[in-house]
Amino acid sequence: MDFVTLNNGVRMPQLGFGVWRVPDAEAYTAVTAAIEAGYRSIDTAKLYRNEEGVGRAVRESGVPREELFVTTKLWNDDHGHDAALRAFDASMDRLGLDYLDLYLIHWPLPALDKYVETWRALERLHSEGRVRAVGVSNFPVEHLERLLGESEIVPAVNQIELHPMLPQAELREYHAARGIVTEAWSPLGQGGRLLDEPVLGKLADKHGRSPAQVVLRWHLQLGNVVIPKSVTPSRIAENIDVFGFELDADDMAAIAGLDSGTRLGPDPAAFNRAG
Repeated sequence: MDFVTLNNGVRMPQLGFGVWRVPDAEAYTAVTAAIEAGYRSIDTAKLYRNEEGVGRAVRESGVPREELFVTTKLWNDDHGHDAALRAFDASMDRLGLDYLDLYLIHWPLPALDKYVETWRALERLHSEGRVRAVGVSNFPVEHLERLLGESEIVPAVNQIELHPMLPQAELREYHAARGIVTEAWSPLGQGGRLLDEPVLGKLADKHGRSPAQVVLRWHLQLGNVVIPKSVTPSRIAENIDVFGFELDADDMAAIAGLDSGTRLGPDPAAFNRAG
């Protein structure tokens, strides 16, 4: 496993396991399989309603807690300083863990205009040692700029939609200049038409890998943290087997040609659903 070092010195596995849209009962089985396959980073959220299953899998894995990196996220109805602190406590109760490795604000909700206040609660949680690192998710440059101008801690991570159809070059460049790690959600384009692109099929044949493995390798070589999701044991194992080959410059350029600006999820600048 490769690691990235966050801006506060904490090491985070570059490839983790996501559990979006995985029911709680299945999350326990999937996370258990992922840990057995070698994953050491697990990404969940209050919204996913599977923190209990994730926490149980982590606790019962037999792997020392300090070797596992657990992320969860504050949902939109918990913005505000005191509400955020309560939300964190509730997530920790569901996870059944003594501390968290990374806590993220899931969406900025610009119309609500509470994300700076919420961030100050995360800063407090970090200062109290309850979470090792704090960050955000789905924050465009304008919201990051305000956060950096009105707070003390620079987010360690910004988790954003990122895949070959939406490579987010400008935002990645902004992150790099400020010591913020880019983490990709939906890194495989949600398994849709992206993986059927002929260019990925050709690269898969060239390297003796699957199209998904080629895309994950592309992420790693860009420096992204990546969290593919699957509930199928064979896919779980396949997605972590991406450290034994390397894409060359021509391969990377070919994948860059898939950039169409296609966004599969909401636009963060306009997404304001609080419930």
